[in-house]
Amino acid sequence: MSVWWPGSGETLIARAPLTFATGAATQVKGMRWFRDTERKDIQEELEGWPEGPAYTARSTASTAGRNTVKGAAMAVGVAVMGLLSSQAGSVGPGRSGKGSETSHDRADEVEDFPVMWAAPGALARTLPWQLDPARAPQNEYRTHAVITDRRLVIVGFPYVKGDEKRIADEFLWEAPRSHIKRVELRDFKIGNDAKIAFTDDSWVRVSSINRERLTRYLIEPPEFIPLTSLTQAQRTTAHDFAAAQASDARPPLIRRNPCGCFRIEVLAPSTVHASFGHSGLNTVMDANGSEIRLTEYHQEDFLT
Repeated sequence: MSVWWPGSGETLIARAPLTFATGAATQVKGMRWFRDTERKDIQEELEGWPEGPAYTARSTASTAGRNTVKGAAMAVGVAVMGLLSSQAGSVGPGRSGKGSETSHDRADEVEDFPVMWAAPGALARTLPWQLDPARAPQNEYRTHAVITDRRLVIVGFPYVKGDEKRIADEFLWEAPRSHIKRVELRDFKIGNDAKIAFTDDSWVRVSSINRERLTRYLIEPPEFIPLTSLTQAQRTTAHDFAAAQASDARPPLIRRNPCGCFRIEVLAPSTVHASFGHSGLNTVMDANGSEIRLTEYHQEDFLT
């Protein structure tokens, strides 16, 4: 395992899988485009990028036909599920609560699906081509975003199915946090997407199965409480928790939740997972420095 880690004086906060997003609405399903500010395709202009697929959005007529067939299939499915649910002991598939069937941005989610929006020379155009699943298939190569207190970093590595601990990071790209203007969560369909806008008004739409972990400290300032400012009891709890984790665990990161409790999170290079990134090892303590049970958590003590 060869995991990228920042040098002395810089703190790693989170790591999560990241790719360019993929269209989910029927007209653009399975597609993505790279656009300039006049909505022209720019993928041929992106320096160093290998050739990729050229997509054409489906027509409204073909979409209507697909939706008619889909609607009939769904009606049959609902009837079958209704029958199954009436049988004792039967269960249906679960569904994530963060997705939405309603698009609030039809131009960029239903009629078109740009994952890059950038004028010539804009920062978004410098992102690595490996983020594109059409150019770097996920069954062969993975890309992760790494968040530190100073920058957003993209790394990549060859992926071997079934060997989730085989990490050989290649540093691909970086941008200072000061270049990130805002981060917007996009919930249409599955709910794994986010739009990262830069200060030069370029932006990208990305997808991550650990979206909240990825975006939390890009949206919120990375303000952690120095261990020296904690009480002795709190410091002891934080140190004991860190010592009980992986042998290569880094010093604990401490944040005070709005309820007054403290979240302790520990990161360790050896716990990076090829498909899920860095899940983090965490616990919560009260103001007295006592770890609290999960059943005692306040709503704001839970990680999203």
